[in-house]
Amino acid sequence: MLKFYFHPTPNPMKVALFLAESGLEYELIAVDTRKGEQHAADFRLINPNRKVPAIDDNGTIVFDSNAILLYLAEKTGQFLGKQEDRGELLSWLMFIASGLGPYSGQAVHFQHAAPEQLAYAVNRYRREAQRHYQILDDRLANREFIVGDSYSIVDIAAWGWIDKVMPVLGEGELENYPNLNRWFKSVDARPAVAKARNVGSDISFKTEVDEETKRALFPQNYPS
Repeated sequence: MLKFYFHPTPNPMKVALFLAESGLEYELIAVDTRKGEQHAADFRLINPNRKVPAIDDNGTIVFDSNAILLYLAEKTGQFLGKQEDRGELLSWLMFIASGLGPYSGQAVHFQHAAPEQLAYAVNRYRREAQRHYQILDDRLANREFIVGDSYSIVDIAAWGWIDKVMPVLGEGELENYPNLNRWFKSVDARPAVAKARNVGSDISFKTEVDEETKRALFPQNYPS
């Protein structure tokens, strides 16, 4: 059975949504990143980059959320769109992997987690997140989905990060992007989203951010 290494953060939630949508059976394996479990030797064999999500599909190991989405979509034949839209699907999937996700994550870090407020860093990453939101908003003008005429892994990937607009940009900020806001509400209303949000709800993940958590999440700040 497919093993899904999970923590309830944006990138693993993309995979949780795909699994909910597709109906694939899987075994959930919790990796409490605030406790540093991603640095354990056995998990480093799964993902040497020491991040979640990752999957082990009967010996085929895949890590990085967008790589997992593409792998599972190809495995199941679901949410890949039409063949003639393949180039756009790959382009937008990588746009999310290399742009929307990282800039959103850095915006959250420098606004909420950095030990000191660095105006330059806050401004840079917040504005880059806004720029990516605007690109998606423009793309979704007169479109129901990001690629083609059907729901795809690109919508699933984007949902994982747009769902976190509050820590990225703040309350009510999604309303500044009306097309993106409309799209998000449509995706968020899908029954599979409620199932995805429930994944791991019976697991007591660590919530406090103490010294252990800081060292686990930002080991580069603590050279040995």
